[in-house]
Amino acid sequence: MHNLNRRTFIKAAGAASALPLIGGQAFAQEALKVGYIYVGPINDGGWNTAHEAGRQQMLKTLGDKVTSVYVENVPEGPDAERVLRDLANQGCKLLYATSFGFMDSAVKVARAFPDIKVEMCTGFKPAPNLSNYNIRFHQARSILGTIAGMMSKTGVGGYLGTYPVPEVVSGINSFTIAARKVNPNFKTKVIWVNTWFDPAKEADAARALIDQGVDVMTQHTDSPAAVQVCEGKNVITFGQGSDQSQFAPSMCKTSSLDLWGSFYTQRTQAVVEGTWKPEDTYWGIKEGALDIAEIKNVPDDVKAAAEKVKQGWIDGTYNCYAGPIKDQQGNEKCAAGAELSDADILGMNWLVEGVDGTLG
Repeated sequence: MHNLNRRTFIKAAGAASALPLIGGQAFAQEALKVGYIYVGPINDGGWNTAHEAGRQQMLKTLGDKVTSVYVENVPEGPDAERVLRDLANQGCKLLYATSFGFMDSAVKVARAFPDIKVEMCTGFKPAPNLSNYNIRFHQARSILGTIAGMMSKTGVGGYLGTYPVPEVVSGINSFTIAARKVNPNFKTKVIWVNTWFDPAKEADAARALIDQGVDVMTQHTDSPAAVQVCEGKNVITFGQGSDQSQFAPSMCKTSSLDLWGSFYTQRTQAVVEGTWKPEDTYWGIKEGALDIAEIKNVPDDVKAAAEKVKQGWIDGTYNCYAGPIKDQQGNEKCAAGAELSDADILGMNWLVEGVDGTLG
């Protein structure tokens, strides 16, 4: 993880609002204080930008019922626990930990502060006052893979991976499966950069993939560095987390969009109303938590195929994780007529047939 140590605490929303006089006495409703921690800067143009947009939507929707603070550039590991404890001690009664590497810290803080609520993004470990939430990222990746498979001339795609955690592995797999549905010989080369946000390292990895014959590329990294490299090299690319077409107006064909606002609003409202309970949330395109940006600069048949996959996720007619599916070694992981379960996807630690690379 990059070593930026900048900490920014931002107050948002208003102070507690006064309720009407009841029986001659004024009762003040105390605003719920909500804390967020981000693994990178909020202006990264990707993952953290999307979470911050969700926080801002929550604040706008709930108004003076809430106030909020955030801390950006929090390294994954022990420092995350310190930051979460600081937020709890500042009076935050609801904490959102927005990156996989915060999981152990989030669980520790949840157990240390039983009177607060903790929401852990992409996590899976339980605690009595902690919920895990996730987006079905693989659904958007399958749309990108469909476009990649149809437009690649070499049949070789590239994928910039951060860490070999399930959310990244399932993205690589779904991208590859979808591409191979339209081009059975398609292969995906993978480079792991072992960081969520390091523009220079991401750019170097993108150039390395292009040198290996890749003519279409996507990534799970947080900055737009890779799409900028692709723009300069005339390589088809896709944005991650937020619309990154501004960084590659010709070569960025679309972007996966993480839409956290409805979730943050719903879960924060539940705490305000006293109805919150620990329950894991796993939303996708159908629930409005995920989408793709406008598809640009592609042939009409490619756009139609991509939109058909998107609609298929909504109406249940498409699932990239329907069998038969084999891993790199040719072992059957999902039989014909079967589908991988949510647990299979959320714990995915193997790569599918067609991926040229290893786990880490």
